[in-house]
Amino acid sequence: MSGSNNPYNGSFGNQMSATASFGAQGAPAAAAGSYITDTTTANFGKDVIEESRKQPVLVDFWAPWCGPCKQLTPVLEKVVNEAKGRVRLVKMNIDDHPSIAGQLGIQSIPAVIAFVNGRPADGFMGAVPESQITQFIDRIAGPAGADEAAEIEAALTEASELLAAGNLNEAAQLYGAVMQADPENAKALAGMAECMIAANQHQRARETLTDLPEELARDAGIQAVLKKLDQIEEARKLGDPVALERELAADPDNHEARLKLAKILNVEGRRDEAAEHLLQIMRKDRSFDDDGARRQLLQFFEVWGFKDPATVAARRKLSAMLFS
Repeated sequence: MSGSNNPYNGSFGNQMSATASFGAQGAPAAAAGSYITDTTTANFGKDVIEESRKQPVLVDFWAPWCGPCKQLTPVLEKVVNEAKGRVRLVKMNIDDHPSIAGQLGIQSIPAVIAFVNGRPADGFMGAVPESQITQFIDRIAGPAGADEAAEIEAALTEASELLAAGNLNEAAQLYGAVMQADPENAKALAGMAECMIAANQHQRARETLTDLPEELARDAGIQAVLKKLDQIEEARKLGDPVALERELAADPDNHEARLKLAKILNVEGRRDEAAEHLLQIMRKDRSFDDDGARRQLLQFFEVWGFKDPATVAARRKLSAMLFS
């Protein structure tokens, strides 16, 4: 990554500086086939929920007709076995067992969801390369014997907390330290772009995520930030939220106005309200815009992330609505 495109190079004045040195170590290989099993809807609680309280469990949602699934499976199994018990892999055929995938809002496969302490913690979709799977497992379970990698993770966690608290310069400084040690660290790059968005530097954030190496550009976190930028740009064109609220007061069944308002509330950070508007459309008319409210809500989930409280609350309501 060139200096001119370096996302921590003067992003917030001249307050960027590296404060730590980081590195990573490899994990030893393990005997093949030891940490992989199939599951069913009936056994999901035991195989995934209960087991994830002992160690992280990756659930691979696949189907026999899915070409990318056939590409991902051998690579995923190889990396899981090489992780030597830091995670388990549970495979679920969605043709035979569709309900769990539906409850989680999975729209395409292959999809891999990591469960930790009984709850979805992170995930990715598509036939991603081996290096990205390794990074994903390291992020979920921690690399074996990697003190320096743990230091990077601690810095990223602290930066995320600072960003959530509105301390943009301090967060950007920590993301910058990680980027100096690892210029292609996807979490640091996405975090830096989030700092720029919070500072109302939307164009700069998009430029930061432009022209990345192909593998890095496919990272789920970076893709989520790009989708967030798209949502912000779209919301700017949707009109005055006060006027939309007036339209809804006059006609509560004006689903188009409600959908627009949900998109605006989302970019304003009012996620629970945005989700509730979409759920209300679904309760009234699932056929509106070809189930567009549900599709929009799932797009929100992709940007908010699996662990966001708004995602958790809305996904619970969505599941109750779909499967009650």
